[in-house]
Amino acid sequence: MFSTLKVSLHHSILKRIVVVAGFIGLFLMYYKSFPFPRCHLQSVPPQQMNTHSGLHNTSAVRKEPTSAVVQRQSHIPLMLLWSWPENKRFDLNICKNLLNIDRCHLTDNRSLYSMAHGVVIFHRTIQDDLSNLPAPPRPRFQRWIWFNTDSQKNTRRIPGIEHLFNLTLTYRKDGDIHVQWQLSARKSTDKDFVLPPKQRLICWIVDKMELDTRLEERNRYYRELTKHIPVDVFDRTSLSDEDYFQTISSCKFYLSFEKSDDKDYITETFNGPLAVGTVPIVLGPPRKNYEEFFPGTSFIHVNDFSNAKVLADFLMKLDVDNKTYMSYFSWTRFYTARRHLTEEKYKFAHAICQACEYLSIYNVYRVVTDLYKWYFI
Repeated sequence: MFSTLKVSLHHSILKRIVVVAGFIGLFLMYYKSFPFPRCHLQSVPPQQMNTHSGLHNTSAVRKEPTSAVVQRQSHIPLMLLWSWPENKRFDLNICKNLLNIDRCHLTDNRSLYSMAHGVVIFHRTIQDDLSNLPAPPRPRFQRWIWFNTDSQKNTRRIPGIEHLFNLTLTYRKDGDIHVQWQLSARKSTDKDFVLPPKQRLICWIVDKMELDTRLEERNRYYRELTKHIPVDVFDRTSLSDEDYFQTISSCKFYLSFEKSDDKDYITETFNGPLAVGTVPIVLGPPRKNYEEFFPGTSFIHVNDFSNAKVLADFLMKLDVDNKTYMSYFSWTRFYTARRHLTEEKYKFAHAICQACEYLSIYNVYRVVTDLYKWYFI
């Protein structure tokens, strides 16, 4: 009797195992076939990306992505660099390797145009007859990014492009994507600022050929300033990239003179001294405009002085007043400035990578009804 009961119990357990196994098998079949939704242009965390997908071109080895690869990874935006600005080519992996931007695929392969979520077009490369632009019509999901780093005075008007773009990549604050190197909030505020050793009072790194252009406002002010205080001038073309920041760091003040006073036109010439512990002396847009981006106590503006001699007198007083001089670095307790890329081939890399990152974050576009009306205000 006990043996019969034992056999019956075994059969009962076996039946339950079969039923449970069958249920699990059906569930797995259903789970694998479940149609997960896919959001267009949805970004994914960097750790989930396949960084070896082949979607990045390099100047040395060009492995072009296939359409199948792009379609499988359509949740990561694809940005097409339509033409190289000033033909300055760089490894497109720089966005990830140097700028920590890896949520977007960047390519210069025009055969992927129809699948590109964004197309960056550099203004100065556009021909007058528009013949080198993508053929219309533009895909409805696609965003054309107008890339312009020139001031208003130096921007050429090209008839016919006023209504082509739906995103802008410029130095302008009211644009969609900014090319400027901006300050970052410091994660910890308990680290004291250490002033680098100073061997010089005032420095300026500039192309000596540009310095001979006497019509420029910055050159006129420089010549007037040197009548009252010495300025060490270095030829940019003779400085290595390694020496660039080291030279700026060795000076107490640096002439961050812009080529234009257009609104928001603040370039790397201002970022450089901030990044290495030197006080910028700025000439460009008004002080109020600078303060929209940077602390007002981080720089000296020439407009705050009636003439170059008054500025020179002020700088000589600061040279011996260490407490007041150090107050120009109070911003470093809360912010940090990152060194910009100095190699000539990387001149436009930061801006292009910023555009790629924008596509990975924002699934929007803006209707620019009249590009020139907006830009030349």
